Amino acid sequence: MVDATPLNSFRVRPRFRVGVAAAPELARARVLEALADLPEGVVVRVFPGLVGLHVADAQRHAWSPRLLLNFEPQGDGTTIIEGIYGPETEVWSVFVYGYFFTGMIGVFSAIMGGAQRFIGAYPWAWWATGAMAVLAAGLYVAAQFGQKMGAWQTFQLHQLWQAAEARASLSPSRD
Repeated sequence: MVDATPLNSFRVRPRFRVGVAAAPELARARVLEALADLPEGVVVRVFPGLVGLHVADAQRHAWSPRLLLNFEPQGDGTTIIEGIYGPETEVWSVFVYGYFFTGMIGVFSAIMGGAQRFIGAYPWAWWATGAMAVLAAGLYVAAQFGQKMGAWQTFQLHQLWQAAEARASLSPSRD
C-alpha cells in the first residue's frame, strides 16, 4: 500500500504512506537503526509513537521542514508508516492559529452581516468577512512560499528517508 504525494504539490503539508509487513515496534526499531548514520545537519528526535527528522539548528531557517514518521499498526500485524513534511512547531503554530482566528472572525462577521442585512441595516460586518478571507488566502500563499523556500531541505530529508527505508529492509505489505 503506497500513497505518495509529490514533494512539489500544492498541499501545505506533503505526505506519504508506506505499508510494511512488520509490527510497529519492529518497523520503528529498524528505521531508527537505519537512521543511525546520519549526515551532518540532520537530527533525529524520538517521541512516543513518532520519529522526527529535523534540520539541525545551525542550518535551520524559518522555512526549514521536518519529517515526522508515524507508525500505525494494522489489524493483520502489518504497519503503515506515514510521513508528513511540515514546518517546525513554532512556525506551524503561527499558521494554525492564523487560520483559526481568521476562520472564527470570518464566520462570526458573516453571521453578523447576515443579521444586519436581515434587519435592514447596512451589513458592514461583511467587510470584515472579506478581510478575513484575504488574510486566510495570504496565509496560504505564505505557506506555499515557505514550502518552496525549504524545497531543497525537504528533498534532502526525503532522500534520507528513502535511503533509510532501503537500509531497514522492510518488505512491503500486500495491500
